[in-house]
Amino acid sequence: MVTGASSGIGRALALTLAERGASVIGLARRRTLLDQVAGELSRRSPDSATQICDVGDTDAYREALAGIEGERGTIDILVNNAGIDLMLEASEGELDTVRRVFDVNFFGTVAGTLAVLPGMVQRQSGIVVNVSSDSARAPEPGQGAYAASKAAVSAFSESVAHEVGPTGVCVHLLYPGWVPTAMGLSGNEDGGSLPPRLVRRTADGVAALVADRMGGPRIDINAALLPLLAPMARTLAPLAYQKAMRRFATTGGADGGPQRFDSHGPSTHFLDASLGQAHRLRLSSSPGGPVANHSNFISFEFPYCVLTGVQIRPRPQ
Repeated sequence: MVTGASSGIGRALALTLAERGASVIGLARRRTLLDQVAGELSRRSPDSATQICDVGDTDAYREALAGIEGERGTIDILVNNAGIDLMLEASEGELDTVRRVFDVNFFGTVAGTLAVLPGMVQRQSGIVVNVSSDSARAPEPGQGAYAASKAAVSAFSESVAHEVGPTGVCVHLLYPGWVPTAMGLSGNEDGGSLPPRLVRRTADGVAALVADRMGGPRIDINAALLPLLAPMARTLAPLAYQKAMRRFATTGGADGGPQRFDSHGPSTHFLDASLGQAHRLRLSSSPGGPVANHSNFISFEFPYCVLTGVQIRPRPQ
C-alpha cells in the first residue's frame, strides 16, 4: 500500500515496489494522475491496482485499508507518503490551516499505521514506512503547521517502532531530502536557485533507497546526510542559529511574499506574491552580509554557514 501514489515520491515508490514483484495498491485523491499510474503499475505487476482515497478523511482511509485487507488477505507493507504543506501565518492565528495539515500529514499517517499494525503484530511480520521531513529537525519560519506535523509523525513513528520492533514488525521514518517534485521546481522555472547538491535527490533514487533499506534494523531512512548537521549546529552554535532564524523570520520572502513548498518540505524559492517571480540566490563569503531568504536555509545550508562562515545573500535584481 502506498498513499500519495499519483505523483512524486509516492508514484516512484509504487512503481519501484511493483517492479520488484510486489502487488501494489496505490491510493491518491487525483483520479486523472492515478489512472496514469494504474497502467504503469499493471504492466509491472498484474495484480497491482489503484484506488481513490483522501487520507485526510481518516474514517474513509481506514475503511479503504480494511476493504483491501478483506479482499487481498493481508497488507504486508504500508507507505504513508501522502502529505500537504500550507503556509502558516502565525500572527493571524490561522487554526484551520494547522488542522488541515495535521489531518493529512499526522492523523492520516497515524490512522493508517494503527489500522495495519494489529494484523502485522499477530503475523509477526510487516513493514510501515512513514514519510517525515528534515523540516521536523529544523523548523523554519512560516512552517509552523507543516514542520510540527512532520515532527509529530517522527515522534509517533519512533515510539511505535520501539514498541513493535520485538514482534518482528519494522516501522521506519523516511527523510527524503530535497526532491524536485512539480511544485518544488515551480520556482526554479522562474530563475530560482536549487539547494546544495549534497541534499538533492530524485524521486526514483529515494524510492530505490526505501526499497533497499525497509525491513532493516534502522528506524530512520535518510536520503541525505547533510540535514543531520542542522540540529548539531543549533546545539553547538545556538546564538548564530537563533540570529539566522530571526533574520529569516523578519524578512520572510525576498519581497515579503509567500514561500512555495513541495510535498515533503519547502522548495528553495520565494515567490513574490504580486510579480510571481522567484528570487535568485547566491553564496557570498563577505563577512557581516545579511542572511538570504532561502527556504531550506536552516535544514540544508545553515550547517555550511556555521562551519565555514559562508553566508547566503540575495542576487541583485
